[in-house]
Amino acid sequence: MALDLRDHAFGLTLRVRVRPRAAKEGLAGEREGALVVRLAAPPVEGAANEALARFLGKALGVAPSAVRVVRGAAARDKVVSVAGLDAATARERLRE
Repeated sequence: MALDLRDHAFGLTLRVRVRPRAAKEGLAGEREGALVVRLAAPPVEGAANEALARFLGKALGVAPSAVRVVRGAAARDKVVSVAGLDAATARERLRE
């Protein structure tokens, strides 16, 4: 995958494209550098953002509280920060 992962002092940032109200949750590949994530949650009142934090936390092996949407909270295209994880480790965990 040619994901746009960037290391920062606190951890990393990751571009994500969310597909809410999916029949099945999971990773759906990569699109223009963004990780595509299917979520069953609807995009209302932050439900999809909470589901995204839980899903990415589990996929990356970090607590959901370490995952935070820093840009695009009301959009399908988001930038997410993950505390305590570097880009190389994140790539490995997402490949599994």
